[in-house]
Amino acid sequence: MGKDKKAETDASSEEEYVVEKVLNKKIVKGKTQYLLKWKGYKEEESTWEPVENLDCEELIRAFEDSRKEKEAQKTKKTEERSKKRTHESSEETSSKGRGTSVSSVEETKETKKDRVKGRRTSLSSVEDTKEAKKEKKDEKNKSGFDRGLKAEKIIGASDATGELMFLVKWADSDEAELVPAKVANTKCPQQVIAFYEERLTWHNPSESE
Repeated sequence: MGKDKKAETDASSEEEYVVEKVLNKKIVKGKTQYLLKWKGYKEEESTWEPVENLDCEELIRAFEDSRKEKEAQKTKKTEERSKKRTHESSEETSSKGRGTSVSSVEETKETKKDRVKGRRTSLSSVEDTKEAKKEKKDEKNKSGFDRGLKAEKIIGASDATGELMFLVKWADSDEAELVPAKVANTKCPQQVIAFYEERLTWHNPSESE
């Protein structure tokens, strides 16, 4: 094989090989070769022939045109797939952008909530501080009896405020406190009696005579 359509038909009646179709193309060492399907032979018996040995320009042209068309279609499909991927990527990015925007809005709402909570906590702290101060003041205004202290003795009395007050010395303490007489009479009657007895002066009539 290896001979083209132009194979000689000399006196010896050599067998003539006719190219039926060009199947493929390749370049070997810079030279172009075509895979030829021979008329009357199976496709498995096709052979690679150098272009310079061929005389089937129309078949080669038809093969090249078909090849170019296939390449163009392939390129077009590739471009379409590329555009589709780019479009999908853009939509995804846009969707992510919207998601981020929604997320930002949610975060802003959360931040505002946190600020409100912060203000509430701050107000609550102020209220707690006021309450603590009030409790301290109330504690300070409480008498020793209210604080659970016991009277040791009464060491003095005063009516400077318009009300009789006893100066009570507390047990187990160096502290003394003015307590209304009516409270002392109820809370520590024995100490009140002892105070009066210490200051009571008995008058003996016989001594005056």
